[in-house]
Amino acid sequence: MSMAAAGLPEMPDRIPAELPDKMRRECSARGIEIASMTGTFNMTHPDAEHRRMGLQRLRGLAEACPRIGTSFIHICTGTRDPNNMWRYHPDNGSTEAWRDMTACVREATDIARQSSVVLAFEPEVSNVVDSATKARRLLDEIGSPHLKVTMDPANLFHKGELPRMKEILDGAFSLVGKDVVLCHAKDLDHDGEAGHKPAGHGVLDYDRYMSLLRKYEFKGPILLHGLTVEQVPGCLAFVRAKLASSLQRAA
Repeated sequence: MSMAAAGLPEMPDRIPAELPDKMRRECSARGIEIASMTGTFNMTHPDAEHRRMGLQRLRGLAEACPRIGTSFIHICTGTRDPNNMWRYHPDNGSTEAWRDMTACVREATDIARQSSVVLAFEPEVSNVVDSATKARRLLDEIGSPHLKVTMDPANLFHKGELPRMKEILDGAFSLVGKDVVLCHAKDLDHDGEAGHKPAGHGVLDYDRYMSLLRKYEFKGPILLHGLTVEQVPGCLAFVRAKLASSLQRAA
């Protein structure tokens, strides 16, 4: 759920006092469970004031989550690109970028602790945390039960890595599988950037993906995105079939 769906900016400066309860009532009336809130901002932005404002908005969102009815907030680690938090920047691998990002994540995690919510960051090829290896490093450095992982395998493949799909998927789960609390289901047709295809419309090995979720005893929600309303029935059927197939193999 994004606050944009409630008529506000995705990360608003202020959430009206009555809105969280209204969101919960309206979702409940429709049988909708809010798996997580969107709390993404550029946690590696080169401007410290930008990061500070993001943390301030995150605090308001975290405080609203218990009343909205969810305990998870999805975040990203960001990039040194000042204009697009999903765009790769050559300084992403610098010591300074890691320092600024971890400081921001540490403060964000403390905000989450104070509101009894969990932040779930997503390893993504264009961000500072661009691999499961760096995700493991971040988890270990922060060392908090209020920081976990959103797994989206379509975002893990750097340029030239698609032929190593099984190895990369297996390695990612071996590193962070026990810390995954949210999963995304979309697809990719080339490596080197985040995948943007609907689930089942690309080359991601969903049989392997679903099997790994079962192997690491994932019990949380699988969230489909990057698809049109018309594509929802087909993508749902595809993911459910892959889940059922993985269950049969496990039996």
